[in-house]
Amino acid sequence: MSAAVVAALLAFSTQSHATVFAAWQVAGVPLGDTLNARKYPSNASQKQAAYPNGTVLQMTGRCTGGVNLLDIARQPPWKQRQAIRYRWCEIWHDPAQNGHFVTGWVYGKYIAPY
Repeated sequence: MSAAVVAALLAFSTQSHATVFAAWQVAGVPLGDTLNARKYPSNASQKQAAYPNGTVLQMTGRCTGGVNLLDIARQPPWKQRQAIRYRWCEIWHDPAQNGHFVTGWVYGKYIAPY
């Protein structure tokens, strides 16, 4: 394969991958507090960043327990929140705000469909 073909395929795959993100927002965090994004789905895991209520998050769709946000997207918002209330859900974010995006995990109790 030529370098141009490889570059075009990579650009296309990057664009198509971005379309699978689901937008959810931080919601229900107590006043003055933030939602911690962690490296792994555990309260004991390393904290990557913290987000206040109203912050829009890019969700990968994957949550613990086999729940996929894209599969439940057509359900009413209250039902979506109920499905992930006690699960960790994966986000795609830039914790250092330097253009280096990584995956992280947030607790479902504090996110809502955007």
